[in-house]
Amino acid sequence: MGDLIENHPLLFPFVFISNSHAMKKFFFVLIAAFACAAFAQDSADKDSAGRIISEAMKPSPLESNLEQLTDQIGGRVPGTPAMDAAVQWGVAAFKAAGADSVKVEEFPMPHSWTEGATKMVVTISKRDPEFHVRAISIGMGPAMALHRHVRIADVGSGSAEDFSKAGDVSGAIILVHTNEMHTWDDLFDEYIRAPRIIDRAVAAHALAIAFQSTRPHDLLYRHTNSVNGEIERLPQVLVAREDAARIARLIAAGHPVFADLEIPNKIGGPIKAANVIAEIKGSEKPYEFVILGAHLDSWELGTGALDNGCNAALVIDALRTIKASGLQPRRSMRFILFSGEEQGLIGSHEYVMAHRAELDKVDAMLVIDSGIGTVTGFSLGGRTDLVNSVSELIAPLKQFNATTLTTDAEWGTDHFDFMLEGVPTLMANQQEGNYLLNYHAMSDTFDKVDIPTLKRHVAELTEAAFAIADSPERLGPRLTHAEMEKQFEAAHFDDQLKAFGLWDDWTSGKRGRAQ
Repeated sequence: MGDLIENHPLLFPFVFISNSHAMKKFFFVLIAAFACAAFAQDSADKDSAGRIISEAMKPSPLESNLEQLTDQIGGRVPGTPAMDAAVQWGVAAFKAAGADSVKVEEFPMPHSWTEGATKMVVTISKRDPEFHVRAISIGMGPAMALHRHVRIADVGSGSAEDFSKAGDVSGAIILVHTNEMHTWDDLFDEYIRAPRIIDRAVAAHALAIAFQSTRPHDLLYRHTNSVNGEIERLPQVLVAREDAARIARLIAAGHPVFADLEIPNKIGGPIKAANVIAEIKGSEKPYEFVILGAHLDSWELGTGALDNGCNAALVIDALRTIKASGLQPRRSMRFILFSGEEQGLIGSHEYVMAHRAELDKVDAMLVIDSGIGTVTGFSLGGRTDLVNSVSELIAPLKQFNATTLTTDAEWGTDHFDFMLEGVPTLMANQQEGNYLLNYHAMSDTFDKVDIPTLKRHVAELTEAAFAIADSPERLGPRLTHAEMEKQFEAAHFDDQLKAFGLWDDWTSGKRGRAQ
């Protein structure tokens, strides 16, 4: 018993304190000691948050880094010289920010892809003049040699009923109507509808699809319906909203409408792409880590400033902020610029596969990918069990009104494969701001980025990531497949997976945690 007491000093008072007054006094002292320790920890946490936020708001290379990435390098499609330059930009910027280590991890992509000079000319009759249509290829679309005088068939919104009304569309270019986009739901609807429309077009033996732009004033943008970097099954173009409406009116008025269409895309592959990974080593638990990420690649019509250059620059400035603050987190922190996101989240998927053996040590993965729209808080990927712990850790963000948590789950950016592996994920929820109009568009350029707002986002994301990395306790467990299944069903995430053709891969264990 003496050895037991000696080796467990907290037991000592219970053996030798025999009267109730002494016992009460002891408990008062013990409770006071714990309260003081908790107060000290709370004070330290508040001090750390204050130092992080203060440092993030100071002048930094954030703006000049973004200007170099967007104005000098430009749009960044994997397999192009611009993407190679962006990777080197990331390496140099992380080193300048003071990273403990920086590395490039290469991964394969099935194809390189660039657009040729897409041309679409519409004719009505021999007596009416032809008119040129503003059109671009859908990303990862196949090339199509010049086809002359092809009938255009209007299939409305592309529903099964609309296809039935249109009749025989074999060999035709089918025109698909869209609603003008104003909200996040409108944007997701555009993506979710497309796979079924393509299925119907393939089954009906259409030659090509012409999607009406969801943006007004002739604004063009680049979407892809590819989910794994594959080349699309059918040639597809995006047509300026006003031109598509003109064609639809002509067809509705009973005029046969024809088009000459050429889509000379350049397709190669396979190719090597790369993620850029920087690290700050943890002081107490260096083999556990928190990830803060954003994607480095972009489509090339604009210069990828809102999507997602500003947030690639943010990730670099987050590392700089922590180093400049003089703070060192308990756990290590990894800052990752993913590539191949626009072609189907390929870079983050490849990272997860390459690092699968250490996913149990990932305490959380945070990502931001919606331009400079105000951050309202975070989506927890269906994880209702994380609400209390995350709420406590991001409490300092109340000054920015950025503490609202949602337990929905979404496909669409680089947290996705981490989420499918059961890792706790935090995706920044953002208001639309100026993001939707310029998303993937010719207008996505440096001048659309409000730098003071971006600096506030640096403060918000850096504080959240650092607080998780520096917490005495882990944020939450890595979930099993069965546990995630329940969370996803509650969040209706299964509907999204089915819409994008990913449900079978998830249920079979081909993608995500198998058990």
